[in-house]
Parts: sequence; structure tokens; C-alpha cells
Amino acid sequence: MIEQFFTCPYCWQEISMLLDDSIIVQNYIEDCEVCCNPIEISFEVFESEISGFQANSIEH
Repeated sequence: MIEQFFTCPYCWQEISMLLDDSIIVQNYIEDCEVCCNPIEISFEVFESEISGFQANSIEH
């Protein structure tokens, strides 16, 4: 697991999530722990490190 810090696209608070680095490409929806709005999380893993990460509102 890798901890990733990012800014919520709704409330602009910095939050963190634990990302599972055992799957190379992931895309899923998770609620913000501060404002509870749904965030689309997309990331890629290369050699056990996050090589690309996006956290977008589902209304983008």
C-alpha cells in the first residue's frame, strides 16, 4: 500500500488515501473523507511507485 496525498476537487482540503500497489492500473470512485462527495480516482503503478495519479470530480 502507498499513501497518496491530494486535494479534494470539491472542498479543496488536502486528504490522503492508501492505494493498493499490487494492481498496475486502477480507476474507481471513493468519497472524500471531509465533504463526502464522490471522487474519481485513477492511478498507475510502475516498479512499486505511483507513476500517474488523478483525483477528479465525477462531474468533470
